[in-house]
Amino acid sequence: MRKVLWAAVGSISVLAGTAYAETKVEVKNSHICCPACEGAVAKTLNGVDGAKGSADKGTKTITVIAKDDQTAQKALDALAGAGFHGDTGNKDLKIKDDSGAGSGKVSSLTVKGAHNCCGNCVKILKATVKKVNGVESDNIEAKGSTFTVKGNFDSKELVSALNEAGFHVKIEK
Repeated sequence: MRKVLWAAVGSISVLAGTAYAETKVEVKNSHICCPACEGAVAKTLNGVDGAKGSADKGTKTITVIAKDDQTAQKALDALAGAGFHGDTGNKDLKIKDDSGAGSGKVSSLTVKGAHNCCGNCVKILKATVKKVNGVESDNIEAKGSTFTVKGNFDSKELVSALNEAGFHVKIEK
C-alpha cells in the first residue's frame, strides 16, 4: 500500500512540474528607445494568451515568458507584427524573416511595419536607412506606419540593416 501511495505522490509531482514548465525567450538588440516602446511591447505581449513579458530600454532586450514553446513563438510573431525585431539566440524560437524583400537593386521601396512611436524612433530609422549603400532619401516621419526609401540600393540590405537596428519590417507590394 505504501509503495502505491508513494508512486501516486511521485506521479502527481511529475505532472505538477510539467504543468508549470515555462518557456523564457530573450530578444536581444531590439529597438526600444523610450517608455512608449516598452509600453508597446507590454501591450503586444499581453495580447497573446499564455504569454507575458517586458522590455528594457537600457539593455534593448525583450523578455518573453510563455506557457510553452508554441505560445512563445506566437508572442515572437506578435512582436514582429508590432514592428520589433531582435536575436533570440535560439534556432527554433525566433523572429522570422517575412519581409518579402527581393534580390537586386531597386530605385524606390515602400517599407511598412517598423515600430515608430516617437522622434527618437525616427532618428534611429533615418540613421539606419542612411547607412545603406545607395540610399539617397527617405520620408520617415514619427508615428508613420510606412515610409519610402529612394536611391539605387539592395532591398535585402535595407531590410537587414533595419532588422539589425531592432525594427521588423515588410516590403509593401
